[in-house]
Amino acid sequence: MGRAMFPYDVSIVVPCYNEVENVRPLVEALRRVLADYAWEVIFVDDNSPDGTIRAVHALAGEDQRVRGLRRVGRKGLSSAVIEGILSSSAPIVAVMDGDLQHDEGQLPALIEAVRGGCDLAVGSRHVEGGDSAGLANAWRHTLSNSGTILAQCVLPVRLTDPMSGFFAVSRSVFDETAPNLSGSGFKILVDLLLSAPRKLSVQEVPCTFRSRLAGESKLDMLVMLQFLTLLVDRFFHGWLPVRFLVFCAVGLVGLGVNLAIAYGAGALGLGGALAQQVGTGVAMVVNFVLDNQFTYRDRRLKGARCWLGLVLFMLVCTVGAVANVGIARVLYDQNATLDVAGIAGAVLAVVWNYALSSALIWRV
Repeated sequence: MGRAMFPYDVSIVVPCYNEVENVRPLVEALRRVLADYAWEVIFVDDNSPDGTIRAVHALAGEDQRVRGLRRVGRKGLSSAVIEGILSSSAPIVAVMDGDLQHDEGQLPALIEAVRGGCDLAVGSRHVEGGDSAGLANAWRHTLSNSGTILAQCVLPVRLTDPMSGFFAVSRSVFDETAPNLSGSGFKILVDLLLSAPRKLSVQEVPCTFRSRLAGESKLDMLVMLQFLTLLVDRFFHGWLPVRFLVFCAVGLVGLGVNLAIAYGAGALGLGGALAQQVGTGVAMVVNFVLDNQFTYRDRRLKGARCWLGLVLFMLVCTVGAVANVGIARVLYDQNATLDVAGIAGAVLAVVWNYALSSALIWRV
């Protein structure tokens, strides 16, 4: 496809949050390394409180190749990348972080790899010439290495650095894959490879991951948990929503809390029924806090809405618990085994709690 259809050779998509100090240096770096290309850069900002989008708009007033997309009420790196690419205007799209840790000097190599015929070119820290020294500490090295090992177990192609956030992709390949993407979490590259309707041809380019000069790293245990749910979601081919899987995992934590509290209350002399009620109440509060923090992170409730949400959540879960017992009793009376009756009741309660929580409390 020629320039007549595309005004730019390449679009650079930069998902960002609280990167106000890095916006201008990044654009200046792009001007240097992409002098031989017609390019645009699209900053996708998740409504950063530090004024990142204002810095982007100020630069856009100086350079028409700079664009800013501000997202309100939506969060997450993967979904930000998807929106950025879908708004791009070039046959090749490169994705990089806004923190200056990715080596922008390798952008031409990534672009030329896609121009040369591969579907996807990845900036790798783990091939000869690459370097991951910029990861802040041993803990982040461990998280990154663990994610790499897990991803390599399920990817359809060999990739040394599936945790990379620095890559270039053919726009036509992305358009073909976009309807299948989950859009959750922080690792869009893995989602892209697992969601593509065919096996993609991939080329790796050595990349140095530099130390961060400003802002704070987003790589933490929450990112890894979201990455795990992405792998599970892809394993089930999208049949089970990631959010539902996280909701179930939180429910298991709540079950453990319930049993521990009930046992402790019983040991302190409370009657069996009262001990169970205390355990159930505490478990509901714990589940609500965890769901608000993780399951519905992009719709997190705050202030008065959080307290109202807690009340509604406890009502929903109470009805679910009653339904659980009722269904289990009916099935048991119809000669179902105790295990089957209990599982059926628990499944009904989980589905009920998830459906009502999503529809009434967090309104997905």
